[in-house]
Amino acid sequence: MSAMKIVPLMAAFLTAAVLASCTQQTPPVVSQQPTSAEPKVLSDGVGAKYIRIENMHRARFIEIFLAYRDAKTGKLVAACYNTALMTSGKLATKDTAPQKLVEGLDFAKMKQDYRVLGASLNGPKLWLPDWTEIDSGVVRDFNGLKAAWVATLDMGDNAGGVSESTPYKPMTIARKSGLGYNKGTTVLLLDDAEGNTWVMKGFQQGLKPQYTYEEFVAAGQNQFKKLPAGWKFRVKTLEKDLIEKPEGGVATIMPDEFFNVYDKTGPGMSNYKP
Repeated sequence: MSAMKIVPLMAAFLTAAVLASCTQQTPPVVSQQPTSAEPKVLSDGVGAKYIRIENMHRARFIEIFLAYRDAKTGKLVAACYNTALMTSGKLATKDTAPQKLVEGLDFAKMKQDYRVLGASLNGPKLWLPDWTEIDSGVVRDFNGLKAAWVATLDMGDNAGGVSESTPYKPMTIARKSGLGYNKGTTVLLLDDAEGNTWVMKGFQQGLKPQYTYEEFVAAGQNQFKKLPAGWKFRVKTLEKDLIEKPEGGVATIMPDEFFNVYDKTGPGMSNYKP
């Protein structure tokens, strides 16, 4: 990821009261007025290195968002930190966000320590791509969880954090990153009423998982209660590699009602539509 435009928020990687109950996200800690001191995270993306990471499929991770007001534009933005995207090479562990450490995150203290307007959590989630190429910046330590800067998100007028977003509403994210699903990998897809296909890249677990990945896949479309008319969920084993590298550095993404996150596929986004 690189810089996300959230419609009225990501709308993130979903309406607040509804998603707070079904995604079990930690409520964000937010101030409405800027702090007097400059946030410590302003320059965490400067000098970021473009890295490639393998062995990501079904690796557990979290993202932490630290929100502040951009001094030049006055817009609310958030620095995003990811626990799985720090070092080039093969991901050494499939659990980069141990449960006890995640449960111990103190977002009120985090907000104070980093002098930001808000702090919020995305996840825990499972990565579903096999690999990524992405900018990775400063590594911060959050309660023993090390996470690298990977994006600056445009929060629009939203100050509520990443758990406030609208299911099935597409949004854009400026990113140079690439994502890949290898031949033979099982992918989870949504086909919308306009003929677009969306591939799930982040499977939501939350702090108190309601089901496993295997249970979610087995339940299929029956578990979706808010799927728009004409939309379909399907599971597919890829017959060839699926590679995402959005043209112009802008990707289109979308959350579902479970806070899972999808990327749009097809022309301008991926090498083909699965």
